[in-house]
Amino acid sequence: MNIFARLGAVTYVLWGLLHLEAARKVYLLGKSLEPGIVQGRIYQDAWNLLFFALFGIIVAIFLNWQNSRLGYWLNLVVISAADIGFILAVLMPGHIPLVPGGLGPLLWLLALTFSTLGIVQADRKI
Repeated sequence: MNIFARLGAVTYVLWGLLHLEAARKVYLLGKSLEPGIVQGRIYQDAWNLLFFALFGIIVAIFLNWQNSRLGYWLNLVVISAADIGFILAVLMPGHIPLVPGGLGPLLWLLALTFSTLGIVQADRKI
């Protein structure tokens, strides 16, 4: 058992659960808007958040938990793309405060760190 891989997987699952809730809230925001392109774009954002979250959770459970290199790279690329976009477009401009807005990026960085340590530890045992 590789404890770092497991911690990475758990942290990616927490990231995913946080983003499932974010997707729900974005969807509810969309429902409060008048029908039109802005509402449609907000619904698309909710959809994207939902599938980023599901992707991260599924990869974490089935691949990262086992310290899979494929899982490592899948979540590294996809979750990093999601959170870097959020940091640049929402967090840095100050559209939401760092607390609680920084929780997702914090979980991402922890998951990435733990997963990387898991891969490195596995390489040392070879």
